[in-house]
Amino acid sequence: MRIELVHAGKRFGRVIALQDVSLELPSGSRTALIGPNGSGKSTLVRLLMGMLEGRGTALIDGLDTADDRAPLARRMAYMPQIAPRFAAPVRDVVHAIASVREIEIAAIERIAQELRLDLNGLWKRPFRALSGGQRQKVLAALTLASGAELFLLDEPTASMDPASRDAFFALVESLARSATILLSSHRLEEIRRLVDRVVALEDGAIVWQGAAEDYLAEKATAVIEVRVALESAAWLESRGFAPRSGGWWVKAVPAGERASELRTVVKHLNGELIDVTAKDIERLSVEERRR
Repeated sequence: MRIELVHAGKRFGRVIALQDVSLELPSGSRTALIGPNGSGKSTLVRLLMGMLEGRGTALIDGLDTADDRAPLARRMAYMPQIAPRFAAPVRDVVHAIASVREIEIAAIERIAQELRLDLNGLWKRPFRALSGGQRQKVLAALTLASGAELFLLDEPTASMDPASRDAFFALVESLARSATILLSSHRLEEIRRLVDRVVALEDGAIVWQGAAEDYLAEKATAVIEVRVALESAAWLESRGFAPRSGGWWVKAVPAGERASELRTVVKHLNGELIDVTAKDIERLSVEERRR
């Protein structure tokens, strides 16, 4: 499904939630929507879901998101970050949503199993009694089994354990390439694995958009830790490393510069190097520069 916003805006009283947002996402695109709290991400998603009306134009496949909300809703699936705390048993919640969306229960159970969740053992429990991770997995199974053409995913793996997160990534990667994905996330791993484009919002406006690999190279951060003999301290300090206990020195660098910095460190320290590690910081900075 193709998404098109033209000079879209939304106010809540005196608060400007979205201002003059123009954006085109082709059918089959996979895009991360990032930004700090209050940047307009939720407002933009609610605009696309037809839950809000604002200024400008908001179209999905040429249909107005507010005027054509019902036919569009049948073609999209939304996964919120925080699951509603339904009092009804898990079976009733799942079967009700599956009935409305015409989703096969077997497909939901299969995806839940891949996410390391046995629905059969939870059917009689109140949905609100599940842990945050369990509720998120139920929503993920319902969402991914829907066969939607547009997936709106809000921090989808925030409460998942690492193994379930990897399973979720594999499931999303296996979706039809014709499906459009709009992912609200700050997780480096989600952006690296699931999207090919990034759109950054701040104060209701787009401040950066482009290829995911360009964003990761520019904005993602890696941490290099080296352990060396004491005589190397002055050189490390001149390179911007900060001392830590046990003879370790630490430096944060843009992810795109990690490899070159490691080569420089290893080449210079040579025999004085005791140990070295490098890892990506899990969450991306949401402080963007305008572009």
